[in-house]
Amino acid sequence: MGRGRAKAKQAKVARQLKYNTPEMDLERLQRELSGNSDGGGSHSYEDDYAAEYEGYAEYVDEEYGDWDDPQR
Repeated sequence: MGRGRAKAKQAKVARQLKYNTPEMDLERLQRELSGNSDGGGSHSYEDDYAAEYEGYAEYVDEEYGDWDDPQR
């Protein structure tokens, strides 16, 4: 009991999705699928702490070098 309101809401949403077609910007979809963007800039990642931790790279190879070994 008590599911009537939730079920009615779900039925309403399902009906809207079934019978109402949303506007589609096909040109925007084409640009998105082809990988071209108008202006979002590049999404490159710049590590602010890379210079700080650069000196510790040698320890990673010594102590944890075998962690990616599949036989471990």
